[in-house]
Amino acid sequence: MPRLYLIRHGEPLGNWGQDDPDPGLTDLGRDQAESAGERLAKAPLKLVVSSPLRRARETAIPLARAMNVEPTIAQAVAEIPTPRGISFEKRADWLRHLMTGEWGAADAALQSWRSGVVTYLTSLEHDTAVFSHFIAINVALGAAIGDDRVVCFKPAHASITVLETKGPSITLVELGETAETTIK
Repeated sequence: MPRLYLIRHGEPLGNWGQDDPDPGLTDLGRDQAESAGERLAKAPLKLVVSSPLRRARETAIPLARAMNVEPTIAQAVAEIPTPRGISFEKRADWLRHLMTGEWGAADAALQSWRSGVVTYLTSLEHDTAVFSHFIAINVALGAAIGDDRVVCFKPAHASITVLETKGPSITLVELGETAETTIK
């Protein structure tokens, strides 16, 4: 059974609704990435996968460097997409509202994105570090524990949640550190 290490990106330079839709990491975020890389270097990993977003890619760098590999960039583990008709400036309000609900109430496009996250993760055949985002990690955990809430836990920046897959099923091995997350 492949073991998946889902790592939330380190602390970003910006929040939703600010000028940069793809911020990198703060100094603290880079320190968090180094720490996560050191912890993960001890795991029997074969692959490093990252969301294409800068904060996730930068968080993956220390582990990829230690393993002497290039991360595989996977859109499937990127940030939740903003629905059409919602401007960048309104994304934070939309996301705050979504996070209080359940997936059963989400539109078809978001249901499809959610399904794509799970399908991608369960297709990984080797122990893999996956650098991703708050909602995507919640999707994976929700699939593992049978929880339909959009937010079933609050992973801290650079937290590591460990799951195992067997065919299309996902099970929880270890929940990562939690922290309050504010969408500004």
